[in-house]
Amino acid sequence: MRALALDTTTAAGSVAIVEDDRVLVERIGEATRSHAERLPGDLLQALDSGGLAIGDIDLFAIAAGPGTFTGLRIGIATIQGLAFVCGKRVVPVSALTALAVAASGDLPAGQIVGAWMDAHRGDVFSAVFRTADRPPFDRERLEALEDAAVGDPVAVLARWKKAGHLPAVLAGDGAIAFATAVPPQVSTRGQLPLAGVIGQMALAAARAGDTVDPAGIQPIYIRRPDAEIARDKSSNPEILKS
Repeated sequence: MRALALDTTTAAGSVAIVEDDRVLVERIGEATRSHAERLPGDLLQALDSGGLAIGDIDLFAIAAGPGTFTGLRIGIATIQGLAFVCGKRVVPVSALTALAVAASGDLPAGQIVGAWMDAHRGDVFSAVFRTADRPPFDRERLEALEDAAVGDPVAVLARWKKAGHLPAVLAGDGAIAFATAVPPQVSTRGQLPLAGVIGQMALAAARAGDTVDPAGIQPIYIRRPDAEIARDKSSNPEILKS
């Protein structure tokens, strides 16, 4: 079974083609260009590198968030369109979960791993997990100790520490952007390409019958779009004073 996976949650993002347990192609995008500008070409190049046509894809996978509002909408709409045209099913995957899976591949069961994505405004999108004795891309490989949230990185770490969930490993661009907030006993890993991991997670989910119709993708926004917040502030003088 072949899966085409797409991640547009970060400026660079990535696209991958995965066949069974092997990543055939994985391409990281050019962060200086928008997803809308480069995405069609990136997808075609990935297919060409794998010697495949879009009709050779059996399953589509997408990072459903969190991430930038525009990036998520473009990525999800692209995968929905391709899946509709091809009559295929889709697996949406949390980018935070994929980050944690990518960072926890060499960790034994019982270890705690966190994921931080830079949410801008001084915040991170965060989630923390405990590893289980399951195959690396199995959906039961990680037990969520705290679901996706957004907040100040210092406050997030304080909350995790109080709950006894301080991670052994913390991954993502947020872990690098806010490295000064991370205790020295926590190992940090930067932003990892996610499309290959998402594709492997999607194939594992499909084997368990866990797929959705293209229209069934639910974005993981966590926070309202910047434009919406700005509109509310401009129409409410009391917010502008705060």
